[in-house]
Amino acid sequence: MSEVVSAMKIGGHLEQIADECVTIVRRAKKLYFDAVLPEVALVERLHLLASGIFSDSIRAFADGDCELTRTLKFKDRELDDAMDEVIERLSARASLESDAARSCLDLIFIARALERIGDNATNIAEESFWRDQGDDIRHSYPPKRRN
Repeated sequence: MSEVVSAMKIGGHLEQIADECVTIVRRAKKLYFDAVLPEVALVERLHLLASGIFSDSIRAFADGDCELTRTLKFKDRELDDAMDEVIERLSARASLESDAARSCLDLIFIARALERIGDNATNIAEESFWRDQGDDIRHSYPPKRRN
């Protein structure tokens, strides 16, 4: 029974990830027609982190790898911190150069979508942990550091 429940929950997370992918594509299409900002490169790290978390969560689910699952919350925190830094830099650029504001805003939406993909992927891994161990680890991580 736990397998059915976790599969149903994971289906919802996969749907949310797909919705975020649509957001990324829509924003990227807008960026295609604008002048290229050097800050586009900042989003690459977010993409690598989010896609890594997603791949690991699917592997953890398929293989029942609880140790891998335990590592993903920390990777998700790394993604959160990187996203905060990207948004800060893009916001600063947009406030200094009004011509770049629209492109910066599109990149901010892309950064937020990548962060949400990481969150949903982490949730997939946590659901698989619950399925395999019968334990809810969603709130068992040390509190996030505040600067």
